[in-house]
Amino acid sequence: MSTIYESLQKQARGELPPSPVAQLIGFRLTAIEPGRATIEFNADERHRNPMGSLHGGILCDIADAAMGMAYASALVEGETFTTIEMKINFLKPIWNAKLLAVGHLVKQGRTIGLVDCDVTDEKGSLVARASSTIMTLRGEMARGR
Repeated sequence: MSTIYESLQKQARGELPPSPVAQLIGFRLTAIEPGRATIEFNADERHRNPMGSLHGGILCDIADAAMGMAYASALVEGETFTTIEMKINFLKPIWNAKLLAVGHLVKQGRTIGLVDCDVTDEKGSLVARASSTIMTLRGEMARGR
């Protein structure tokens, strides 16, 4: 059995397909290392809210994916996780842009961890900042997840 990290490395290299949600929204994992994950996303008119700018839920999705993958990259075989809280600050509107979401493991405790994510545009300008509290699952709680 491989670790989640090994599967994510294969996904980043294009050896495994992206997750269904990544395919639906259109983001891709471009880099993964222990405690860090980078997601690329091209925002366009398909992702707009009724006011015409990028929907905040899409920013939440890419930040959540980057944070989850960053956390997962530090897990050992037989462990998985679940997000128990997420917060995001939206700092500027986006219409059409190439975005990077970089998730970073801040602290991994035995059960509870903290991750954060900066979402930037192609100019390096901060678009959103997110943080998440994550719970590591083991044994029966990890089965089937």
